Amino acid sequence: MKPTSRTRKLNESVREAIASILIEEVQDPRLEMATVTGAVVSPDLRYADVFVTTHGTQERYDELLAGLESAKHRIRAALGERVVMKYLPALRFHIDTSVDAGERITRALDRELSEHPEWDSEREPGE
Repeated sequence: MKPTSRTRKLNESVREAIASILIEEVQDPRLEMATVTGAVVSPDLRYADVFVTTHGTQERYDELLAGLESAKHRIRAALGERVVMKYLPALRFHIDTSVDAGERITRALDRELSEHPEWDSEREPGE
């Protein structure tokens, strides 16, 4: 099912609200450097899947998820004050691995370009 513009706006509102809640209202060192990359509210508005990322290892991701689970009720209550919805969705947090995958691809491409400068289309001929 393709999201409507209304659904996309709601998802973005939820993402923005949770991001600002983490910065302004939740004081947990496990949530430092967390970035909310997306939110998807279910069609019945009962659940919101919230995607987050941070820098670090799997241990850091586990720590981040533990902090989010610990603060879930406070985050949900603050979300209800910021975003007007028919239902206040239950929050489900997930690690967004696309950022890490993108960084790995970029590093691999940079490594290959440094080994094969002739492949770099942005270089002037003869460089």
